[in-house]
Amino acid sequence: MSFTRLPVSAPFSVLVLGGARSGKSAYGERLVQESGLRPVYLATAEARDEEMAARIAHHKARREGWRTVEEPVDLAGALQELKTGEAALVDCLTLWLSNLLEAERDVEAEIQALLAALPRCAAPVVFISNEVGLGIVPDNALARRFRDEAGRLNQQVAAEADAVIGVMAGLPLVFKAPQ
Repeated sequence: MSFTRLPVSAPFSVLVLGGARSGKSAYGERLVQESGLRPVYLATAEARDEEMAARIAHHKARREGWRTVEEPVDLAGALQELKTGEAALVDCLTLWLSNLLEAERDVEAEIQALLAALPRCAAPVVFISNEVGLGIVPDNALARRFRDEAGRLNQQVAAEADAVIGVMAGLPLVFKAPQ
């Protein structure tokens, strides 16, 4: 299997999975940039402390010239606002999930809304998500719920995505290529 370029037509989606600091965001950014379409960054993070603010600033510095949409919760709505001629990077699904849990939203309903938005999306979309299920079982109920919900979210997005790429040490591994 191979996958090297993001198609310029929509609907088309790619899920890029990896661990912390695996290079998944940089890989996703390259896919969007190399498409030749206008890059859009759908940011799900919120700067709630200095460390997160520094992370956000680092990501912004890499994306000069990108249109940024900050949307911590209504990701399905943000996807519907994309225009033909754009390509979007959603960074990241696991932060979005954290926001949903914190807001006490119906996680499954939000995931279904996100998946339902994909076929109507006017731009190709690259989703970034953390693979959090490879470590030890967390010692508290909230962390276990997050891990379980993240696993289900990744599986559901992977099932609908046209391509799924794992990134480890900055190197991509294609799990699913377009048919």
